[in-house]
Amino acid sequence: MENFLQQKILDNTIERYLYVTGVILVILLLKRLLAKYLAKILHKLIARHAKKIARDSFLNLVVQPLDVFLVLLISFIAVDSLVFPAAWNINIYHITLRQLIDSAAAATMIVVFIWLCLRLIDFIALVMEERANLTADQTDNQLVVFFRDFFKAILVIIGGLMLLRFTFNKDIGNLLTGLSIVGAALALATRESLENLIASFIIFFDKPFVTGDMVKVNNFTGTIEKIGLRSTRIRTTDKTYISVPNKQMVDTIVDNITLRTQRKAELRLEFGLSATAGQLQAMVEQVKTVLEKPGIENRLVFVAETGKNAHVISVEYYTSILQTIEIFNALRQEVNLELIALIQKSGMDLAASNTEILLRNAPASSVV
Repeated sequence: MENFLQQKILDNTIERYLYVTGVILVILLLKRLLAKYLAKILHKLIARHAKKIARDSFLNLVVQPLDVFLVLLISFIAVDSLVFPAAWNINIYHITLRQLIDSAAAATMIVVFIWLCLRLIDFIALVMEERANLTADQTDNQLVVFFRDFFKAILVIIGGLMLLRFTFNKDIGNLLTGLSIVGAALALATRESLENLIASFIIFFDKPFVTGDMVKVNNFTGTIEKIGLRSTRIRTTDKTYISVPNKQMVDTIVDNITLRTQRKAELRLEFGLSATAGQLQAMVEQVKTVLEKPGIENRLVFVAETGKNAHVISVEYYTSILQTIEIFNALRQEVNLELIALIQKSGMDLAASNTEILLRNAPASSVV
């Protein structure tokens, strides 16, 4: 039996073949158990930061690429213990068969490793999204999606460079130098796009506004529906949909209407010059009485101007920001109607209400 095991086939003993085969069979049988065990250990390490994430969801995310990675890793290590047969030392298009097999093995390991890393990024994004859902700010969720896709793209690029280096034995130093030069040229050609990209980072971190806020920018008023990498989408009060470059959203003055503490209404009452000081004072007090309504938090009434054309009473009042625009407009209408009735009752004339236009014939010029 011992002599049988020591017989050589393709420069390797039967005993060595059996050993390698046994290792591969064992890892194939135990791969799922080992992968789940390692995944559970990893989940325990981060469980305190992701308590609400179901363990089954995490296992479904990482177990499959993890068990494939373990099988390939241990199988390649076991096969590497075999002596490469001398009979297989042939060239295939100036490349030896051994180099071709080694390159294929390295490429497979790199692809599976990148796959596993991508799944880990998905899990990290899942943890961050759980935290973002605890806040009412939707910008955090958009930031998680952006960085998840960004790091995935970087990881794929790194994987491509690793394939060139370890599979095709290419010197990536010169390639990186060339890419940096091309990148600089592209940066100059797409300067405006890069400025908008940088502005999107400023918006994400500085948070002058978030999704759902009503803002006024560039004479447009509307609700922020999406903050992208290049532009911000706004649904205006006219129900149109506009895109504003992020650079403009950062450089120009943006009035965040949602963040105001109160909603303001104002009007001017212009009375004729025939109104006396006593009448104006009485009107101010009566207007203040009209503004004593539920929903009006602050009011300001005073004689603001006087001159050759009119006496002006300025009226300003503030309501809660929690009021809807429909309730606010209904309140304004109610106040305006009561003020009209008050002016009619007082008998005071509004400015220009009795304007008279006199037409006079100019004297005819004498004819010499």
